[in-house]
Amino acid sequence: MKAASDFAARVGIELPLICGAMYPCSNPELVAAVSKAGGIGIIQPISMSYVHGHDLREGIRLIRRLTDRPVGFNALIEKSSKIYEERMRKWVGIALDEGVRFFVTALGNPAWVVEEVHARGGLVFHDVTNRKWAEKGLEGGVDGLICVNSRAGGHAGNQSPEALYNELADLGVPLVCAGGVGSESEFVDRLQMGYAAVQMGTRFIATTECKAHGDYKAAICKAEEKDIILTERISGIPVAVIKTAYIEALGQHANWLEKKLLQNPRTKHYMRLAYQLKSVWQLKRASLKGANYKDFFQAGKSVSGVHEVEPVQVIMDRFAAAYASAHASAHVSPTSVRA
Repeated sequence: MKAASDFAARVGIELPLICGAMYPCSNPELVAAVSKAGGIGIIQPISMSYVHGHDLREGIRLIRRLTDRPVGFNALIEKSSKIYEERMRKWVGIALDEGVRFFVTALGNPAWVVEEVHARGGLVFHDVTNRKWAEKGLEGGVDGLICVNSRAGGHAGNQSPEALYNELADLGVPLVCAGGVGSESEFVDRLQMGYAAVQMGTRFIATTECKAHGDYKAAICKAEEKDIILTERISGIPVAVIKTAYIEALGQHANWLEKKLLQNPRTKHYMRLAYQLKSVWQLKRASLKGANYKDFFQAGKSVSGVHEVEPVQVIMDRFAAAYASAHASAHVSPTSVRA
């Protein structure tokens, strides 16, 4: 588990555990709680500003009042529009100015983020689902890879944690397992597999610090692995959600017209935008106001390890104890973990 110790030391944290950025669930209090407890919470700027109502700079300063431990920032760098790209560049600059030094990029070429972050002494990890995107990310200069597997919530990959690790292990950079971890045993298993850290999302929605509606948290605690299904009807590509009557009625596959529009170079961007606008609204409403018949909840197969809503510190203490025990069993000195 040396890779895990090295990752924790490099990022400046005590436990190699990341609270992944989540729309709409990444409120400042949740991000701060995970970092304060020894891991690292990731700021999701769209959630910060458009769901939880904080100016980004002020939201980061709120987090800083709650903890002085490292936090990260999620930069979605797709070129959906010039306005969006300019806004993301501004947000990255604000995060750097406010002392953030760990960045997670996704959905585009991370080169410009890498250039700006490296100039300030920071690290950039890039979301990938296979070797093709991993190699493109490395061409952009990223320091490590967030390996999104088939057990993840939201936009999941299509490989198991084991298969994805084996495909990427020779690339020579730290790999973070993202997807399917809800229990301490799964956490330790991924680190013993060779991953440098684990990113979790679903587990942290079912916490007292997360401002998601109680309906969302209850759905996660009630769900089993078999209740997580993939549907194309939300964003045009497979998304992992909890099976509900609405999702079953909606169907899991795009219809022939939607597929045609998604495949056509002239219409695919407009179609994706239409999907995104609808799903962003539905997710925000369901997260903050509870479920009605047209709502859905994103979640991964880690629901099998989530049975109750708990404080972040309680969860982190269990994971820290499991991490320390695994180190002791391997006759390796564990990274200092706060009680």
